[in-house]
Amino acid sequence: MFGELIVPPSVIREILASAPEPWIVERALTQPVVPLVLRANLGAGQSEALSLAMEIGAERLLVDERAARRVAGTLGLRVVGTLGVLLAAKRKGLIVELRPLLDQLLHQGFWIAPRLVKQALITAGEGGSP
Repeated sequence: MFGELIVPPSVIREILASAPEPWIVERALTQPVVPLVLRANLGAGQSEALSLAMEIGAERLLVDERAARRVAGTLGLRVVGTLGVLLAAKRKGLIVELRPLLDQLLHQGFWIAPRLVKQALITAGEGGSP
């Protein structure tokens, strides 16, 4: 949907147990982690992702956790989360329904605030009850 996803090595280690998809491109930082990011005490993956986004002038940063989103906003980065990606995929006709994918994420332990689930379902035209 976005062409390619550029991720730092720490994200590969954290979330991708198997070989990455061809559209996932691993790229190491060439500059140190941004001081503001270091002070935020985020995980290695989030810290490197934020710094890499700054370094390469990323169009968007894919991140869900509130603290990392706050730092991204301070740095002037445009952020999209998992729900935003799923909603965009539905708008583009790449997925038919949002609800089954949300159910699968929640079943696998991905935490999303119930109010956000409800709002996403309403936005997707699938009602509001989780």
